[in-house]
Amino acid sequence: MDFMDNLIGVAPEDVLVHGPKKILLNKYHWHQPNVGIIASYAPTAIDVEDHFGIFRGVDQIEAFAQATIVSCSAYSECIKQQCTFNYLKQTFNPLFVGIGQVNFRGYLQAGDVFISMGLITFYKFRQMTCDGRIYKVPEGLDVDNYFGNYTKEQLLKYDLEDGFTLIAELFDVTGRGIKK
Repeated sequence: MDFMDNLIGVAPEDVLVHGPKKILLNKYHWHQPNVGIIASYAPTAIDVEDHFGIFRGVDQIEAFAQATIVSCSAYSECIKQQCTFNYLKQTFNPLFVGIGQVNFRGYLQAGDVFISMGLITFYKFRQMTCDGRIYKVPEGLDVDNYFGNYTKEQLLKYDLEDGFTLIAELFDVTGRGIKK
């Protein structure tokens, strides 16, 4: 079986166990295993329904967790076990273990594109912890092109152009894959 170098080009629905209405991730833009990931999502009208048109903070945390701890640990487990995402989905469920601190600095509305930038701080025995940030993407930016030559050093410093708006800072987001 051939394994990919990273999650770029893989559809999130192929990686995530979540049902189609619960996937809060559109695309992976940058991924370096054992380091971190950058992925995007644009909230829909359904995501903000009955919430004053705002994408709730709890949904931001869920989107970040799907993009980071769930996606990165699924990738790492597939490499380690030399298995497919489908096998992993049939064998394990992702479990949200906890979160340290979240600081919300802004808000998101339907149609706003945002990125989750996650740094892997711990990974062992199917448990992963990430720190990171959520940024609103400048309108009209080609996200794939922007992150096409991004580096580990840039990710570690959250190095972005001025047009990005900091929405949230997240610390110690932890999840574990548990056997079904």
